[in-house]
Amino acid sequence: MEQKIQYIHSQKFPEVKMRVIPGHFVTSHSHINYYVDMTMNRMRVSEARDIAKAIASKYSSNTIVDTIVCMDGCEVVGAYLADELTKAGIVSMNAHKTMYVVTPEFDSTGQFIFRQNIVPMIEGKNVFLLLASTTTGQTLQRCLRGVHYYGGHITGITSIFSMINSIAGIHVSSLFKAGDLPDYKVYNQEDCPLCKEKVPIDALVNGYGYSVLR
Repeated sequence: MEQKIQYIHSQKFPEVKMRVIPGHFVTSHSHINYYVDMTMNRMRVSEARDIAKAIASKYSSNTIVDTIVCMDGCEVVGAYLADELTKAGIVSMNAHKTMYVVTPEFDSTGQFIFRQNIVPMIEGKNVFLLLASTTTGQTLQRCLRGVHYYGGHITGITSIFSMINSIAGIHVSSLFKAGDLPDYKVYNQEDCPLCKEKVPIDALVNGYGYSVLR
């Protein structure tokens, strides 16, 4: 599928780009006609650093961040983001005056879990959610419920690519929006026009990547 890759550059941050692959893909919630490939954005150091700088520039110094919760394998971006937010003057209320960067687990039923050694980094803390991509918002909704369950307070949400602008009354900041990929479509599994047209599924996709089916 690599030969199908298309590149989209951020209008505001031209050094930041995302890779998209057209086709027929299946997520746990829906069918989509583009796979947004965040592999290099999350795992290539130079790109992760550029993304972190771009995200940090969107937040003012009166934002309080104690903990960054990384989804979709965004730990490298999260570490750079903690550094950039600190440089920008964003304060932490932690006793050690520094930020935590953590990742949740999910059990076999999809429940959001933090182990007991991580809970003190969430409970009573100002939490920033960092995601690679958000389409339907269902995963983000689980994140919000999970953080609230463990006693955290959400002070910011950023998804590198997002189809939604807000959730539960909280603004979702992003570097790429629906307008950057206007042909992007999300379909219910039961009502997918690509399936009705018998277009073969290219791959199963999730926050970790894709598994080719043909």
